[in-house]
Amino acid sequence: MPVITIQLEEELHRRLKRRAATANLSISALVRPLIEDVAVGRGGYIFTGLDELMGVAVQTYALLAEMAVDHSPQLLARGTANARLMLRDRGLLDPSEDPLADIGRVGSRQGEDGQ
Repeated sequence: MPVITIQLEEELHRRLKRRAATANLSISALVRPLIEDVAVGRGGYIFTGLDELMGVAVQTYALLAEMAVDHSPQLLARGTANARLMLRDRGLLDPSEDPLADIGRVGSRQGEDGQ
């Protein structure tokens, strides 16, 4: 199988490596579908099974957020902060591009929102 070499900035390589590890893939396995897409000329992003699951998760989050904001804005704020932290921990949200990066994990407090 032919091998190609691509030069990347250190930061981009670190983020790519983290993203691949999060998906339990090698960097090659992560980028191969994208390269295939470019080679075939479909001109779009290849959606994988993981992308479909992510789409469902985002839709579910949106529905839960709508319900939570009606019940307790504080609950929504805590859940959003915790979700952003988990995304940053997994390399899916770049702290330098996250305006809420300075917010740490928010603990749940009994009684504050009736829960």
